[in-house]
Amino acid sequence: MYYAQTPDELLKPTQITELSGLEFMTGILEGRLPAPPIAKTLGFQLHSVETGRVVFRGTPAFETTNPMGTVHGGWYGTLLDSAMACSVMTGIPRGSIYTTLEYKINILRPIPLGMAIESTGFAEHVGRSTGVARGDIRGIEDGKLYATGSTTCIVMNLSATKR
Repeated sequence: MYYAQTPDELLKPTQITELSGLEFMTGILEGRLPAPPIAKTLGFQLHSVETGRVVFRGTPAFETTNPMGTVHGGWYGTLLDSAMACSVMTGIPRGSIYTTLEYKINILRPIPLGMAIESTGFAEHVGRSTGVARGDIRGIEDGKLYATGSTTCIVMNLSATKR
C-alpha cells in the first residue's frame, strides 16, 4: 500500500468514475491506487474489502491524544467515517462517486494508546442517490467494542452530467 504524497497523486473524480466503487477500493488495498494521506497521518490502513464491508486497522499513538492524554474523539470519528463510507463506496457503480452527508459516533470506552483496533463498515443500503452504513471499532486482541457509528452518504452520478 502506498499513500499519496501530493495532490497530483490522488485520482481525479473523472478517473474514479471509470471504476466501480469496489474496483476503486480493491485498487487501494492492492497498492495499484494511492491510499489517502489522512490514513498515514492518523496511523491506520485499509485491511480488507468486499462488497458492502470494509475493514481498516489502526493503532492510536501519542499524536492522536487530546489534552487529557486519551485518544481524541476525532480519531474514532475518522476511522468510523472511513470504514462506513468506504463500505458504501463498494456498492457504487461506474460513473458515480460519493461523499459523507453526516455521521454519528458513540464512544463506549477509551482505546488504550498502542492497542491495535479494527474499524469495520457495513453498508446497509446503496441506492441511486444515497447510501447508509453502520460501523464499529473493536480491539483486535480483546474483541471488545470501543465505538459504534452510523452514516448517510450522497451518491452522485457524474456520467449523467457528461452530455
